[in-house]
Order: sequence, then C-alpha cells, then structure tokens
Amino acid sequence: MIRFSVLTSMIRKSTRGLIKSAIGVILTAAMCAGIQLPAQDKPAANPAPDVLVLSNGDTLHGKFVSSMGGKVTFHSDPLGDVTVGWDKIKELHSSQKFAVLDDKAKAMGRKASTQVPVGTVEVENQTLTVHVDNAAVETFLTKSVEIVTDEATLDKQIHRSPGFFAGWNGAATAGATLVAATQNQYTVSGGIGLVRTVPTVSWLTPRDRTSFDFSGSFGQITQPGYLSGTTPVPAVVTKSEIYHGDAERDEYLSPRFFALGQVAFDHNYSQSLSLQQIYGGGFGWTALKTAKQEADLKGTAQYEKQQFSIGGAAANKNLIGSTFAASYLLHVKLFTYTQGIAYIPAYNDFRAYSANETNTFAFPAYKRLSFSVGTMDSYLNDPPVQAQPLTQPPTKRNSFQFTMGFTYAFKSTY
Repeated sequence: MIRFSVLTSMIRKSTRGLIKSAIGVILTAAMCAGIQLPAQDKPAANPAPDVLVLSNGDTLHGKFVSSMGGKVTFHSDPLGDVTVGWDKIKELHSSQKFAVLDDKAKAMGRKASTQVPVGTVEVENQTLTVHVDNAAVETFLTKSVEIVTDEATLDKQIHRSPGFFAGWNGAATAGATLVAATQNQYTVSGGIGLVRTVPTVSWLTPRDRTSFDFSGSFGQITQPGYLSGTTPVPAVVTKSEIYHGDAERDEYLSPRFFALGQVAFDHNYSQSLSLQQIYGGGFGWTALKTAKQEADLKGTAQYEKQQFSIGGAAANKNLIGSTFAASYLLHVKLFTYTQGIAYIPAYNDFRAYSANETNTFAFPAYKRLSFSVGTMDSYLNDPPVQAQPLTQPPTKRNSFQFTMGFTYAFKSTY
C-alpha cells in the first residue's frame, strides 16, 4: 500500500509538470507568432467624486447636480440633496461637464446654444471657471451665474423633444356637494388642465406649446311629489349642466410671439346651449414673463357654430368671428392664481357675441395637493326665445358658478 501511494503521488506530480510545460510551450509559440491572447477585462474605475467646500470649512464629497437662480444643488450620499447659495461656497470641484449661463445671456434657441461654454467647472474665491475641451477657459462671478446644468440635459432640451405622454405640467380639480332633506340635491364639479412647452425648461427659447383644458359641473335638485289636500303635486327635477373643453397649439416665431390654432367646445344647459363649436387660428404675444408671473394676449379668426335645445333649427347659428383673450398666472408661496378672460364677437351677426371669465385660487395643502376655490362667469348675448306659452323659465344671458374642491398638480419629470 505504501509503495502504491508513493507511485500514485509521483504520477500526479509528473502530470502537473507536463501540463505546465505544455502551457508554457503554447504561450511561447503564441508570442513568437504575434498572436494576441484575450486579456481579462478590468472593471472600469469609478470617477472621482465631486468636492464641495463650504465657507465654514465643511467638506462634502458626492455629485454636483446643478445651479439655478443663485442656488446650488449638491448630492451627498449621507445627506441627500443639499441646496446652498453661492455665497456659502468656498470651493467646488467637479470632473463632469456643465453648461454655464450668466445673467447677461437671454433665453436661447438651438443656434445660440453653440455659444454656451461647456466643460468641467471649478469655483474658488467666488469665481466660477469653465475648462472647455479646446483648452479655452471662461470665468464668471458666481453672483452673476443664473444656470449651471449638465451637458446631457442641455443636449436633450435643445436637440430632442419629449414623447406625447411626457413633459406635461398641469392640475386636476374635483369637488362635490350632497344635501338630503325635503329636497335632495347633489352637485359635482371638476376639471383638468395640461400644458407642455418644448423645451421644458424656462431658460431656453420655447419652440412650441400644447395645451388641453376641460371643466364641468353637473347638479340636480329633486323635490318629491306630494298631496296638497286631495290634489297631487308632481315631483319636480331641476338640473344644471355646464361643460367646457378646448385645445391649443402654439408655434413660436420669436421668444414671445407665436402663431396658434385652437378648438373649443361648450355646453350650458342653463342657457339652452346644446353645443358651441369654435375652430380658429391667429397669433399671440407673451406680454409678461417672470419666474412668478406670466401673461399672454391672443387674437384669432374663427368659424363658430351654435346649436340650441329650444327655438328649433331657426335658433341655430353659423358665425364668422374672433376670440380676443388674455390669460394670467401668478405663483407665490402662499397660493397660485390663474385668470382667463375672452371676448368672442361675430362679424356676420353683431348680436351673437359672448364673453367668459374664469378665476382660480389654489392654496398648497400637502405636497402636490391644494385646496382651490374658483369662479366661472359666461355671458351669451343672444340666447333663443321660447315660443308662447312658456314651458320653462326664460333663458338668462348670464351664467355664474362658484366651485370649491381639491387640486392635484402634475409636474413634468422630462
């Protein structure tokens, strides 16, 4: 047994030696023949973290995200996103490429974007330095820097467009009232408004804007039938229906001047208006645009068709007219206020003009949820006249509604 174990061990050692020798011969032959053997892939080295040194001496390691309006966002794994002003920063070093715009640069399009310096950035002594690929260097005082964004974001906003379901901002509102007593009453109201401007950032000149809007209110009051002595009194049902929907597409010809096409649909049971359709086009101008406010003025030429539920076919109208409208948005910390005003004349029937106004206040409640109050006032100058004898109250020219509810905001992540 001992001799057999020794023999087995000698055979194993000889076999390993032969294998090593064979491998050595193959490698030597391959080197002599100039054959390149595949090398083992080495894991890519992680880029060095960015460094932020605060004015009090604290140092953070992580990733410089962006800067807007004098505020710098820096991501650190232990702390998450940290936002500080330029005056609180002593040093900043980043190996990533960023585009830098100062307060002298205006909103830009694709052509002007080629003049924006893009490169790695460093900040020292309240001076931001951009190291461009061609070895050029550009410097900015940090107090004059408006936008610092990464190169990928700049390229996406300028040279690409979001898909149909991306890039939308807006809000949805819903409210309801229920009363159960001698009369039973309920009212539901709601709406949704969505806007997408391309590019989706405010510091680039807009190329186009698309908007959709729908609002509606439905209510009903039911008074059950009863006996007045021996005389039966039938049940009475009173309802209200007001719906509005519109869509608009704007194509910008300059940073504030745009051509537009629009469609609008209205239904108002209280004014005997079964359906009003508007198809038109025209021009608009952004008269005011700041970080907190925006005001647009618009004028169109259009075809308008009105169909009424009373008065027969003679009451229906085909009109050629215009819409002159103004919209205003104010966003402050305590609330967001929106207003829309429109005057709609008809040139082939001067009596058939109309007007409407909407006002909405939204007060932040929790995250994207707000409490909202609003009004909608519409005026129809030439409603149809009922035939005698009257079967229902005469139609009023003015319709007013007040709504309360909760609003959920949609914010683009594009």
